[in-house]
Amino acid sequence: MPEKQRYTLPTKAGDQRQLGELTGAACATLVAEIAERHAGPVVLIAPDMQNALRLHDEIRQFTDQMVMNLADWETLPYDSFSPHQEIISSRLSTLYQLPSMQRGVLIVPVNTLMQRVCPHSYLHGHALVMKKGQRLSRDALRAQLDSAGYRHVDQVMEHGEYATRGALLDLFPMAANSLIASTFLMMKSTACVCLTRIPSVRWRRLRPSICCPRTNFLPTKPLLSFSVASARYL
Repeated sequence: MPEKQRYTLPTKAGDQRQLGELTGAACATLVAEIAERHAGPVVLIAPDMQNALRLHDEIRQFTDQMVMNLADWETLPYDSFSPHQEIISSRLSTLYQLPSMQRGVLIVPVNTLMQRVCPHSYLHGHALVMKKGQRLSRDALRAQLDSAGYRHVDQVMEHGEYATRGALLDLFPMAANSLIASTFLMMKSTACVCLTRIPSVRWRRLRPSICCPRTNFLPTKPLLSFSVASARYL
């Protein structure tokens, strides 16, 4: 039997396999091999975020399957500040793509695995898809962005911001790595391009872009009222 077939993969709930003596990049090689053999997604639980990032980079060297990280908040339970915008953006992007992930590897630090996430129905209900030639009202789009928690600014500098100048709308979605500029003409998006500002200014055509909410979860009014009332007893 070939070396890589010396073990069989679990086929049903409750099946377990124990593989040890994995030193160096052996763990990444093994996970990549399992991802190639398995017909569905593979979840890899890492001890911490540092190891999760290392495994992410290593596994990508051994497989062409999708490899994603669900980033840790990197905040303490009672910190008074929010996680960094790039962390929120990364988490939203991963959570949005998970339901359509047919194969690949999802790497999750153990602390992140124990935390709750926003309902997927909320994420899809507040997501916005833009593409060239799509008919939509600029005012309606602005209203959607405002309701999703985006900030209207004079110049877009970070995730969760948008700016309007005549027929041009600049937008930095939470689940994107670059600024999106869209030109509107007669209520139709005539151009949708991606602007990469670092290290140099480059324009490239953009495929249909997913614009996710600015925050991981915006509580509804009843839930918010319940939380405020419950806080009195804490």
